[in-house]
Amino acid sequence: MLRWVLIFLVVAVIAAVLGFGGIAGAAAEIAKIIFFIFIILFAISLIGSLLRRGKK
Repeated sequence: MLRWVLIFLVVAVIAAVLGFGGIAGAAAEIAKIIFFIFIILFAISLIGSLLRRGKK
């Protein structure tokens, strides 16, 4: 999932350098959304792992 964040971030930077403001903004927003989804899923996975480890 972080690969997609990096891809959209690179697309946003390249589009910004070339002057495509709308595309750069959209790609940056998509990268932010995917990054926050990754953080939430990571936190859920970490909490689940800690809870399972505590039951043994």
